[in-house]
Amino acid sequence: MENNLTYTKNGDYLIPDLTIQETSQPIGKYGRMRKKYLQEHRPILWNSLILQEKLFPHLLEIEQAAQSRLELMMPELMKA
Repeated sequence: MENNLTYTKNGDYLIPDLTIQETSQPIGKYGRMRKKYLQEHRPILWNSLILQEKLFPHLLEIEQAAQSRLELMMPELMKA
């Protein structure tokens, strides 16, 4: 596996130059909640998703799943 990262020297350390590539689709409420949860409670998974450039696709998937569940639940909740 080839690593095409560039690094910046900071004292004795080499720090990878990482950027997050955002998508054209906005991340909604549930995607932002998942992002905050990953940052605070799952930092290893957070870093892994960033390094693999899978963070925004993951957040979009979470947002879409939450919205579809909400659409299924709302009619049932309105009946009660």
